[in-house]
Amino acid sequence: MKSFITLNPRGDKTIDFSDDKAVKLLNAALLKHHYQIEFWDIPKGFLCPPIPGRADYIHHLADLLATSNSGSIPKGKQVQGLDIGTGANLIYPLLALKSYGWKMTASDIEKTSLASAESILKANRLGKSIRLIQQTNKSHIFDGIISEGDRYHFTLCNPPFHSSAQEASEGSDRKLRNLNKGSSRQKTKQGSQRLNFGGQHNELWCEGGEVGFIKQMIRESVQFQNQCLWFTTLVAKKEHLPAIHRTLKKYKVGYFKEVKMAQGNKISRFIAWTFQSKAAHPSWFIGSPSNKK
Repeated sequence: MKSFITLNPRGDKTIDFSDDKAVKLLNAALLKHHYQIEFWDIPKGFLCPPIPGRADYIHHLADLLATSNSGSIPKGKQVQGLDIGTGANLIYPLLALKSYGWKMTASDIEKTSLASAESILKANRLGKSIRLIQQTNKSHIFDGIISEGDRYHFTLCNPPFHSSAQEASEGSDRKLRNLNKGSSRQKTKQGSQRLNFGGQHNELWCEGGEVGFIKQMIRESVQFQNQCLWFTTLVAKKEHLPAIHRTLKKYKVGYFKEVKMAQGNKISRFIAWTFQSKAAHPSWFIGSPSNKK
């Protein structure tokens, strides 16, 4: 890791965040130091997540669950969560487990992603706390993942942002330019700029883009409304919120809210919705450590 450390104009130690190897090693170091994850790696070309931003989602989810639990954050394996599209990095289940002891289920449609996630679980001996499931139907999100008898306190998701490969490429180019502030970077043999975060097709884009994916998620959530307390998903683009709100109202969601998150100059958000009455929320947490005297 030392070979990737440089000094910024202020003289502070940093890394080149447009260098995929540097960012991956930084992630591995952060996970080991703060979360006791001894091994973490992803295949070349797969999405490399920013750890602080992913942790922010988990901590805000904990605060959301506290609103359903008399103000106390519920902890331990009695609290169960579902990560939709966990990717090769398995980052959300790892952070949820290590931060709050929650038991997690992680789904993905890509076999290579699940194989990578499985190697992370095995290396860290976490197979009893995190379960992997493959989504075999690309047209479904919850259907085929949530089975009869399953009960989740929350779902989370980082949906594909873009509606086409071209849009994804243009978005990636913009991010790289911002990272380098106009400086030239090493290019691949084809002449395209390298990306520190990578990303496969199913990680970056889908038909209908972010709005289409979240609308489908809302439609399917109706079917499983009594098996999950809170459904949540990141929303990358603020301009998509009105269409998402209309869809939530269309399917008569009992209650929904936008949760804003901010780190530095970046503002992000997730949408959370529930079909359960507020009076019923506390019953979901009976037996969790935060409720024991």
